[in-house]
This record gives sequence, C-alpha cells and structure tokens, in this order.
Amino acid sequence: MRIDRFLCELNIGSRREVKELLKKGEILINGKKGLKPDDKVDELTAVVSYRGKEFRYRPYVYYMMNKPAGVVSATEDLRDKTVLDLLKEQLSQHDNKDLYGIPSDDIFPVGRLDKDTVGLLLLTNDGALSHRLLSPAKHVKKCYYVETDLTIVPEELKKLEIGVDIGEKALTKEAETKLLSEKSCLLTITEGKFHQVKRMFQAIGLTVTYLKRVSMGSLVLDEDLPEGRIRELTEEEVNSLCSNI
Repeated sequence: MRIDRFLCELNIGSRREVKELLKKGEILINGKKGLKPDDKVDELTAVVSYRGKEFRYRPYVYYMMNKPAGVVSATEDLRDKTVLDLLKEQLSQHDNKDLYGIPSDDIFPVGRLDKDTVGLLLLTNDGALSHRLLSPAKHVKKCYYVETDLTIVPEELKKLEIGVDIGEKALTKEAETKLLSEKSCLLTITEGKFHQVKRMFQAIGLTVTYLKRVSMGSLVLDEDLPEGRIRELTEEEVNSLCSNI
C-alpha cells in the first residue's frame, strides 16, 4: 500500500497533511524517516511512530457509542447528523490520542436506534460479526430501559413477555421484563422490528417517553461513557461478543 494512503487509513491525517508530516520527518515507519508518500509499505507488518505513539494497521475495528438523541443511525443522511458524522468528528480530534491510528473507512452501525432513542450502538467494519448479531436465527438479546407516560400495570407488562400484536403477521417473540418504578422498566427482546419497543408498549396502552438501549448480547453500555461519545471495545469485550453468538 502507498504510504500516504496507509497513513490516512490509520487516521493520522488527510493525504495532504501526512505528506507534510513525512516531509518534516515527524512520522517514522519501521523506525525510518525520509520516506516518500508514494513509497510502498506492507500494511500488515508496518509499525508507525507519531507523537510518541505506535500505530499498527488492523483490518477490523469495534467502537461503542453512547448514541445521543437527534442523531440518526446511518452512514449518511441529507438532512440529519449521523452516528458516522459523530465518529469521524471524534477521530479527527487530534487531542484525542486514544483514537489515533484507527481506520475510519467502511465503518457502519450494527442495527439501528431511532432518532430519538439513546444508548448503546456498536460501530464496526466487521460485516460477519454484524450479520451474526442481527440474524433472527441467533436470538441475540437487546435490553432497553423504558420510561412511559402512564403507570405501568404489572399484569399488562406480563403480556409483553408472551407476545403482543404490533401489526405484523405474528405476535412479538417472548420477551423479558423488569419493573423498576411506576413508569419505568427494563425490556429485553430478541427481535429488531421497526419501532418495535414503542409499538409493543402501544399494544398495552402506553406511550414510550424515553428509550435507552443498555445492552446487546454480551456488550453492556459503559456507564462512564458520556452521551454522544465513543470508545474502542476492549479485547475482552470483542472476544466475548464474538464467542457468544
């Protein structure tokens, strides 16, 4: 791979920026200075040194986002800000050293959260993992924290556990519920139909006023991750996610 392209994929800078950094000798590749932008490098073995940090190419990356309201779960949108816009903003913040050296091409959200829904969203370029997580045959659990406009009647909540009519050909699959207060609960489902959680509560006469996804499979939203921010998954989180589906 050309060195300038390689450095761009490591998110060190734009094509123009990395050319200037190479010229100034601020970037070392395998310990060497003075390399030209069009020189070739083996991206699978090269070690890049920049600003006191070493970067290596990785074919797959995994991010946890605490999605804020008002942002759409898409790679691009003509009207609204997308989760990919947020990701690229944070990758481009050169003072955020934790996100240096991470390729941003071909990353997408795994599944979607409604525009007004917040919480856990996985962003990756690992298509095989995404397919397994979203496959109906895998029955991957997704847990949501729900607040409603009216008091939740325990007997009505139980209906969600056995399945309700949301206008589809079949009732929703079995779910898990946990009442937290008069107007809040946890709902765990294994499906991902359009506006499913909201439609399930509508089926028992309630309107969802706040919705937050707190887990997907083995991946649990980091309580210390502020809304609108991202971080890389730890090796343990990736291994657990991949091995449990």
